[in-house]
Amino acid sequence: MAHDPSSPIVVENPWERLNAFTDARIGLGRAGVSLPTSKLLAFQLAHAQAQDAVHCPLDVEALSTELTQALDLSEAPLRLHSHAQDRAMYLQRPNYGRRLNDETREHLQKATASQQRYDLAIVVVDGLSALAVQQNSAPFLGALYQMLSSDAADWQLAPLTLVEQGRVAIGDEIGALLNADAVLVMIGERPGLSSPDSLGLYMTWAPEPGLKDDRRNCISNVRPAGLQVEEAARRFFLLLKEARQLKLSGVKLKDRSEDDVLEGDSASGSTRNFLVVD
Repeated sequence: MAHDPSSPIVVENPWERLNAFTDARIGLGRAGVSLPTSKLLAFQLAHAQAQDAVHCPLDVEALSTELTQALDLSEAPLRLHSHAQDRAMYLQRPNYGRRLNDETREHLQKATASQQRYDLAIVVVDGLSALAVQQNSAPFLGALYQMLSSDAADWQLAPLTLVEQGRVAIGDEIGALLNADAVLVMIGERPGLSSPDSLGLYMTWAPEPGLKDDRRNCISNVRPAGLQVEEAARRFFLLLKEARQLKLSGVKLKDRSEDDVLEGDSASGSTRNFLVVD
């Protein structure tokens, strides 16, 4: 059947209005039996951005300077490196990204020879999206440091560390070497086609090499178009406080910070905490 020149080439989809509420690709419409050109080009751009996020290196020098100034640190963050020598090895051998190389392990041991005990070690790792780390680390840590300094309890923070070619588990080794009760690993998450800049937060109580993922608590999708840094810092801070009280983390520590109602105990007048242990 011949095309009616008066009819539109692109047929709009009524579901397109939902794009105001999500980055998901829905209601794309069609042009004939295919996608409209603009939607196809947007998809190709997002795919390229996701690839760039994985392969582009972290500008460690710039991030170190930014964090030192933003957090008013007396010393620049310690720069560490995993066993993965380069990005190709990092992507092909995930286990290499979970441990420090010998040189930086010795450097870390010398830098923390005092054996001082810390409440928290913060480890910033490039992961699978250096973009996420580059853009979101300073804003998140700025919000978190403000909460820690304003808290009634005294928080002793280990020297801040920056890790290249690292994965989540590398924080266990670093936390143990720093004599920290808890470790926070801030890492670039695997990029999706609408989220190349997503930062993940992983907290582990009593870190040591060889721990399984069930010992960690995770807060994900920290980015301007996802979970805002202030809210992410609030959630992490409350998790951290409960972890220090209960001496645990992971599947036994439940996050119910989004509950609308806190159940109270009418007899004692107390309220249920949003974090409970099963």
